[in-house]
Amino acid sequence: MFSYIWPIALVVLSNVVYQICAKSMPSGLNPFIALTITYLVGALASVILYFVLGKQSNPIKELSHLNWTPFVLGLVIVGLEVGFIYAYKAGWTVSTASLVQGSALAIILIFVGWLMFKETLTWNKLVGVGICIVGLFFINYKF
Repeated sequence: MFSYIWPIALVVLSNVVYQICAKSMPSGLNPFIALTITYLVGALASVILYFVLGKQSNPIKELSHLNWTPFVLGLVIVGLEVGFIYAYKAGWTVSTASLVQGSALAIILIFVGWLMFKETLTWNKLVGVGICIVGLFFINYKF
């Protein structure tokens, strides 16, 4: 059970700290300089974790398994990070920005999973999409 729960717990904890960091970014700091430091720290942490937690395979041989995904993922992560930084600079609150993006993402990924990965599209999921859309309306509507 622990092996099932700990990865999601790590994602949630990391996302909480991530949102705090993105919201706390100094307003005068260029986001791309901040991300450069972020990725240098991330690269160093990844190298250390590779050698500490990895199965000690040959890093050069590991490169033979590469495809397009790490390269696109690198670009997409920059978009995610800078998007949140600019959203917070534009006045989004931590609770609303994350909730709106998470709900929109969940809605889109239901259909991505169905179309690209042949995941089952059930009535429960479609009802959930409707609930998310209603929730997004209430979160963003100013009464």
